[in-house]
Amino acid sequence: MSGQNRNDVNIGARVKIVLKADQRTEKLTVGVVAKLLTKSSFHPHGIKVQLEDGQIGRVQEIISD
Repeated sequence: MSGQNRNDVNIGARVKIVLKADQRTEKLTVGVVAKLLTKSSFHPHGIKVQLEDGQIGRVQEIISD
């Protein structure tokens, strides 16, 4: 599932995000969502979140367990 719709991204969800520094390489970071930072219901590049470890990036994929 992509992370473009805010309704799909929940606090506590495991996600793959792309950090600002990794946007050119498309390297993904896995973590658990602590905060939703994007206010709009949709963002074409992914909803911006803060992970529990403090890293901030845009959701590329939601990992379903």
